[in-house]
Amino acid sequence: MAGALFFVGPSDLAKPRAMAYLEHMKTLITTLLVASATLISAQSLPHVSVLKLDGSKTELTSLREEGKPMIVSFWATWCKPCINELNAMAELYDDLHEETGVTLVAVSIDDSRTSPKVGPFVAGQGWDYTVVLDPNSDLRRAMGVNNVPHTFLLNGAGEVVWQANKYVPGEEEVLVAEVRKLK
Repeated sequence: MAGALFFVGPSDLAKPRAMAYLEHMKTLITTLLVASATLISAQSLPHVSVLKLDGSKTELTSLREEGKPMIVSFWATWCKPCINELNAMAELYDDLHEETGVTLVAVSIDDSRTSPKVGPFVAGQGWDYTVVLDPNSDLRRAMGVNNVPHTFLLNGAGEVVWQANKYVPGEEEVLVAEVRKLK
């Protein structure tokens, strides 16, 4: 009977084996939760090539300043919440960069039909941060992005410490507060 699973009913709780089983399960679940949290927080910036707006390839990791935080925001020209988020961040970026050294990289997931619009679109917005293209979705897949907007904050060691996969007005203040915690 060793190692067999059994169901524990209310009348069985007084039995020593049932109590030992429940303690074992509690320990197992706690261990799994801690391990999951560690894996999630340990995600780091993958070594994936992206395209600059001039068409040249670069590693996303090369856009990060060593020891400084980095924001990576996935977006698309057809995504209104993405544009709202990036416009809100554009208003705060210069001061935040000066204060914390944070780098913001906006990663367009536009496909071959809409990616030619990205450069002119960005020029019209006047964004002062780096914008790159992920035409084959390599970075998107590597970071587990399923929908946009999806924003990641990485610490100075390049580890993901915060993320959001939505945007509502005012949420940029939450991101700014998280960046300031990393100073």
